[in-house]
Amino acid sequence: MSNVNAANLPKQPVREKKESIWRGVNRVHFSDFIIALVILILSLTCVLPFIHVAAKSISSNTAVLSKSVYLWPKDINFDAYVSIFKDGQLIHSMFYTILVTLLFTVFGMVVTICAAYPLSIRGLKGRAGFAFVLMFTMYFSAGLIPEYLLMNDLKLLDTMWVLVLPLAFSPYNMLIMRSFLVSTIPESLHEAAKLDGANHFQTLWHVVLPLSKPIIATLSLFYAVGRWNAYADAKYYITTKALQPLQYLLSNMVLSSGQDAISLSENAAVVSTPEVLQAATIMFATLPIIMVYPFVQKYFVKGAMIGAVKG
Repeated sequence: MSNVNAANLPKQPVREKKESIWRGVNRVHFSDFIIALVILILSLTCVLPFIHVAAKSISSNTAVLSKSVYLWPKDINFDAYVSIFKDGQLIHSMFYTILVTLLFTVFGMVVTICAAYPLSIRGLKGRAGFAFVLMFTMYFSAGLIPEYLLMNDLKLLDTMWVLVLPLAFSPYNMLIMRSFLVSTIPESLHEAAKLDGANHFQTLWHVVLPLSKPIIATLSLFYAVGRWNAYADAKYYITTKALQPLQYLLSNMVLSSGQDAISLSENAAVVSTPEVLQAATIMFATLPIIMVYPFVQKYFVKGAMIGAVKG
């Protein structure tokens, strides 16, 4: 009898597992397939162009000129990347852009935190008025010519700081940060810190910031990606070639046509066609910011959901 019961025991978990699988399948509706299909199509519209450019960047000139490269490279070679790394201008612009992006992100986060934290405190008098003044700049601006004259009066034209200071504060990011602090940091924590003798700076440093890692990572990514991809302000305010960011050089390369599409130094020993060099330069400018994302992904998802939905 015991042998019979022992033989039947393993069958129960298997049967229950099968039943749970079928229950899960029965819960899948036709609308779920439609949603999954739409998400798949949207994902492909983002991924396929990137794969196409990557394939062109390591394909031969003949294959690219014959328009036979789509999603898989042909006659693989890395001549275009060798030319890029031999060109001092692009390498200098890469490190210069990284420096500008780091400074811009740090300044942007400091200003955003210093603006969002006071506006998240319910006891601040005139909080609504301060918030209105800060948010007003998100909808209205003076325009390009007044901004140019202002940069000229501040002696910021043709300097690195013209790419860092003017856009360091983002009302939209401040709004997300304030919403996160209001919805996540309870008022009791502020009161407990005050009872322990902590001032606002100590409360911010020891209580608020340690609990705000998700939104800090999210907004830091916003600032970094925004600065890395921007080039319009460099076009308006920068004339010295050594101060031009990588994206501005890339924009000139892509918008140009013919044999003058890529302007590299003689040391680059260019053997690739302009189209292949353009693809390689796009990859060269895109990969650094993509490599940052995996390190902040978990914070990014959590911070975007809490900071943007609540409050």
